[in-house]
Amino acid sequence: MSRHMRALSASLSASLALALLGACTNQSDEGGSDEHKRPGVATGTVIGGTPKKGGTLTVLSNQDFGHLDPARNWVMPTMDFGSRLLYRTLTTFKAAPGNKGSEIVPDLATDLGKSSDGGRTWTFTLKPGLKYEDGTPIRAQDVKYNVERSFAPDLVGGPDYAQRYLAGTEGYTGPLRGKHLDSIKTPDDRTIVFSLRRPVAEFSYTVTLPTFSPVPESREKGVQYDLRPFSSGPYKIESYARGKKLVLVRNTHWDPATDSVRKAYPDRIVVQQGLKGGQIDDRIIASAGADASAVEWSDMQPSSIAKVLPRPEAKKRLSAEQTGCTDMLALNTSRAPFDNLKLRQAMQYAVDKSAQVTASGGPALNDMATGYLPPALTGGSHADGLYGRSATGDVAKAKKLLAEGGKPNGFDTTITVSTGDKTRAEALQQSLSRVGVRLQIQTVDPSVYYDTIGDTKHAPDMAMSGWCPDYPSGSTFLPFVFDGRTIKEKGNQGNVSQFRDKAVEKRMDEIAAMPDAASANQAWISLDSVIQAKSPAVPLLWKRKPLLVGDNIAGAFGHAAWTGQFDFAVIGLKDPSKSKG
Repeated sequence: MSRHMRALSASLSASLALALLGACTNQSDEGGSDEHKRPGVATGTVIGGTPKKGGTLTVLSNQDFGHLDPARNWVMPTMDFGSRLLYRTLTTFKAAPGNKGSEIVPDLATDLGKSSDGGRTWTFTLKPGLKYEDGTPIRAQDVKYNVERSFAPDLVGGPDYAQRYLAGTEGYTGPLRGKHLDSIKTPDDRTIVFSLRRPVAEFSYTVTLPTFSPVPESREKGVQYDLRPFSSGPYKIESYARGKKLVLVRNTHWDPATDSVRKAYPDRIVVQQGLKGGQIDDRIIASAGADASAVEWSDMQPSSIAKVLPRPEAKKRLSAEQTGCTDMLALNTSRAPFDNLKLRQAMQYAVDKSAQVTASGGPALNDMATGYLPPALTGGSHADGLYGRSATGDVAKAKKLLAEGGKPNGFDTTITVSTGDKTRAEALQQSLSRVGVRLQIQTVDPSVYYDTIGDTKHAPDMAMSGWCPDYPSGSTFLPFVFDGRTIKEKGNQGNVSQFRDKAVEKRMDEIAAMPDAASANQAWISLDSVIQAKSPAVPLLWKRKPLLVGDNIAGAFGHAAWTGQFDFAVIGLKDPSKSKG
C-alpha cells in the first residue's frame, strides 16, 4: 500500500500472507515469527485491558493528515483513522492484535463478495439499515460514485486499484462532468457489481480500501471534501482547523448492530496537531492530567527509546508492532545522475545501513532490509540480497562503480525528507561522503511530504520512501513501486524512483495473469532480484512502529493491517471520567 509508509505506505500479518501465497513459516498469533522479535519489545498484546464507554480520547500529533477524502487517502495510518472512524468500506480487517487482525470480514457488505465469470465479475450486497450522519440511507450508488471520483485528475494521491482492475476505464476522468463507468453497475440501492479487465481472486481484499467507501454525489465538494468527509462511520467531524486540531463527535445514526468491528468507545476524539515529536513523547511518558488519556500518532522519537525501555511503567505502555513495510532510498532514474545504472548500483554499496538502523531507534525497532519485498511476502526470511548483507556498506565496491559510471570523484546530489527524518538524512549524508558523493538535504513538513516528492517535474534526486502491501500479495507491492506505467505527474505516490523498464513491466503482466497464487508468489520473489539488479532504489529497513499511550488508555494495540498503528476501531479509556476534551 502504500504507501505508504506513509507509505511507510496495508501491512500484513506474515501468517496470512504466507497462507494465501503458499509459503511456509513458523508463526504465532502473538506478533509474528520469532526471527523478527527483539528483546525488550512486546508484540501482539493489548495495552490497558477493555475500555469503558465515554470520555475524550486525545491524539497528539506532529503533523496534519495528508488527506481524509477517501478517494485520496492512501497513507497507511490515515487509512486506519479514516476507515475506522469516519467511513466504512465494503469489507474491512478484523479488530484484533497479531495475525488475526489481517483477516477480513464484511463491513458495509453482507459478505466478502461473490465472484463469477472466472473472477472477472464481483457482486456485493449492502446490509439493510445503513445510514449517514444525517440519517439518510447509504446506497450502492454512493460507493460507485466514490470509486468513479477516484479517477478525477484533481483528486490525486489515492489508491489506484480501480484504475488497474476495472474494465473500460481508458481515458476516464471521473464523474464531475456527468460521465459514469459502465464497469460498475448498481441494479438497485443495495447491490453493486464490478466488472474487471482480468480475474482478481483477491478482490475481497481490494475493497477494504477507502476508495470503496460511500460518498453521495450531493455532498461532492471536489478538493474541499478533504476538510469535511460525510460520515458513514461511528464519528463525524465537529471541527477541523488544518494543522492545528481535529475534533470528532459521535455519529448518532451509526448503528452498531450493522458493524461487527467498530466499538466507538470514546464520546469525543481530539487530534492535536503541530506538536514536536520529542515533546509528545515526554508528555505521554509523564502521563499527567489529560495526557493520561492520550496516544501518539507518529512514531516515538529514536532518542526517547532510552527513556522508555528501562522504565517498566512506561515500557508496558509501548506498542512496537512490525510494520510489514520496506523502507527505501528512492533514486530518481528519470535524469542525471541516477539515469546511470553504475551510479545507482554504487549507492547500494555506499549506504551505511547500520547508521540508518541507529538513526531510526536501533536494532530493537529495526532490521536491515536486503530486498524490496518485506519478509511477510517472502516466507518470513531475511535472505541475502543481491548486494549482500554488509551492515556498513562496501566503500571499495562503491568507488569502483562510481569510476565505471564516469564519476571517480563522486558527484553532487539532493535529497528531500520529512522533518522527522532529518537525522536519518544526515546519517546518509555522512555515509555517502565516504565515497565522494556530496548530499544536499531539504526538509519539508510530514503532511506535504508525499505531495512534494510526488511532483515528478520537481522531484529531488533522492527521497526516503517506502511501501506496504495493501493485502497479502506481491501484486500489491512491486507493481506499485516499480511499474513505469503507474507514474503520475502529480501525486506520484508509489514509483518515486520514476523507474521505467519494459522488460520488468512485461514480466509483471505475466505474473498478474497467473491463476495459481503460489506460483505467482515465487515469481514476484524472483522479480525482486531482477529489479534489484537495475537498482532503482536502495532497500534500507524493515521497521517496527513504536507508539506510546497514557496510563488511562485501554484497548490499544498496533494493528497488522495498518502498519502497526493503533486500531482506532477499539481504543478507548480505562476511566472516562478522568479525561478532558
